[in-house]
Amino acid sequence: MIANLVVGTIIIAITVVIHTFGLMAVTRGMGLLTDRLRLQGRRSHIVAMLAAVIGVFAVLTIEVWLWASCYYAMGGVVVGDFETTLYFSTATFATVGYGDIVASGEWRLLTALEGLSGFLLIGWSTAYLVAAGIRVGPFRAGEHF
Repeated sequence: MIANLVVGTIIIAITVVIHTFGLMAVTRGMGLLTDRLRLQGRRSHIVAMLAAVIGVFAVLTIEVWLWASCYYAMGGVVVGDFETTLYFSTATFATVGYGDIVASGEWRLLTALEGLSGFLLIGWSTAYLVAAGIRVGPFRAGEHF
């Protein structure tokens, strides 16, 4: 149990750092893209939101791959090749948890921590996208909500 908590805490800390710097990079990239394209009206707002969504998706993908890579490197967490491990990690991170692939009994707590981490990071991403949609995207406060 202690090994699960230690490994989980380390991976969660790394994903929070990735998420923080990733969202900062997305914000900067969104600004650079819209400045360079210099589109008028709603088109520039849509480009900004497209950049934000793709950027957030890329950040979340990196985090899922980190969890999967750790599972694979540790061996025995999930039985199968890296593709199977990545599928398991994606379903766990997104808290879908199909149940067709399960973690070994020894590492179940670690995979539960991935689910909690994914839930929080996806929520953080959602809040970021709402804020971006109101601030630079096509939405105005009070208009669409």
